[in-house]
Amino acid sequence: MLLTRASEYALLSLDVIRKSDNPIGAEQLAGELSIPKSFLAKILQSLAKQGILESRKGAHGGFLLAKDVTEISVNDIIFAAEGKAPAVFDCTQYIATCPNGAIGSCSISPFLSNFQTKIDDFLNGLMLSDIL
Repeated sequence: MLLTRASEYALLSLDVIRKSDNPIGAEQLAGELSIPKSFLAKILQSLAKQGILESRKGAHGGFLLAKDVTEISVNDIIFAAEGKAPAVFDCTQYIATCPNGAIGSCSISPFLSNFQTKIDDFLNGLMLSDIL
């Protein structure tokens, strides 16, 4: 699956965070977006770990964008939220991830690989500023 709730919540959170002049905490975001706080906190930490968000501690702490919205690709957001590169299909061009180990004899493997490459290129070229 290309996008899960984690990606959706990441994008929604980034939209709220980009509009704020002050850091926003996970609890405030969770309440505003009606998202379970524990799930959202993990997503926000992943976004911070990947350099998309900046995490500030303290009484007035929370999250801020670490980069301009024109510098954050949707692919990077999905990777941070999901913990892996977005994949359209369960199988890929790699033998290790082919569910039946038949990548060499799979007649649709070239198509799947080409399609995934096009999706990757699209998501790498699509910036947060393009969708918000």
